[in-house]
Amino acid sequence: MKLLVVGATGTLGRQIARRALDEGYEVRCLVRSQKKAAFLREWGAELVPGDLCNPETLPSALEGISAVINAATARATDSLSIRQVDWQGSVNLIQAAKTANIDRFIYLSILDAEKYPEVPLLEIKRCVEQYLAESGLNYTILRPCGFLQGLIGQYAIPLLEGQSIWVMGTASPTAYMDTQDIAKFAIQALKVPETANKSFPVVGPRAWSADELIQLCEKLSGRDAKITRLPIGVVRFTRQVTKFFQWTWNIADRLAFAEVIATGKPLVASMDETYSVFGLDSKDTTTVESYLQEYFERIMKKLRELDYDKQKKQKKKSDKADKKRNYPRF
Repeated sequence: MKLLVVGATGTLGRQIARRALDEGYEVRCLVRSQKKAAFLREWGAELVPGDLCNPETLPSALEGISAVINAATARATDSLSIRQVDWQGSVNLIQAAKTANIDRFIYLSILDAEKYPEVPLLEIKRCVEQYLAESGLNYTILRPCGFLQGLIGQYAIPLLEGQSIWVMGTASPTAYMDTQDIAKFAIQALKVPETANKSFPVVGPRAWSADELIQLCEKLSGRDAKITRLPIGVVRFTRQVTKFFQWTWNIADRLAFAEVIATGKPLVASMDETYSVFGLDSKDTTTVESYLQEYFERIMKKLRELDYDKQKKQKKKSDKADKKRNYPRF
């Protein structure tokens, strides 16, 4: 089976491409920048130039392809908007896949997207889910809610650098999952006929609040965190300001996601059916504890090594200075 992975340079997309290659699939990646995607070629993937927002580039990218995995989404700093990439781009890809008679289409959405019609990204994801379900394609929709990888920049690095960790007052606990585990489900969906034409939550075993994550990071690092609590009103005001400028529309749309976090309702779902249908074992899923423990063990060891090297160099420099001193003889 030959796969087309869309969004393969992203945090999740690259793990999907990596997993597919490791399992022996032929992988083609649709990319806008060959330079930014060079690492995918080094892994063994085929790169084809194209753009979801330019439908003329899609038919050639789909030639010889059996399955499509769409993990693409607009970044806050992209020149293209969420509506262009996540909605129109997804529609273009679904239409092209149908014309090309693609056997399977895997779409990465977001958990509980249907519950927040006022949040642009989630409403778009819901609309794409509906459009895909009505397309006639043999599809599977996976719905994660948060990546473990995001915890490093949000919590671990600020703590280690002595900077403030920004926390929104009543932030919803979230069931984070490792992108490598989500990728495992994406590839497994291609092998299990029972996953066809269904949607599945793909989330971690439990929801973690911001305070729980900070306490865990403090315990694993042996350091105290500086915490700055941000009122939801500040986020809402910032969103209103960014909506006035075209180049900050993506930021405004992302800030709208704060409305989900502000509800305080846990972003979590039962994974019993998902594990059963996919034939995977929950014991193999990376937990928040093990992920952060591995990170801090690695980084703290590196910091100790750097500190040792620094002290060694300082001692060597001091010894050389002592040898150069001329002492009087009596």
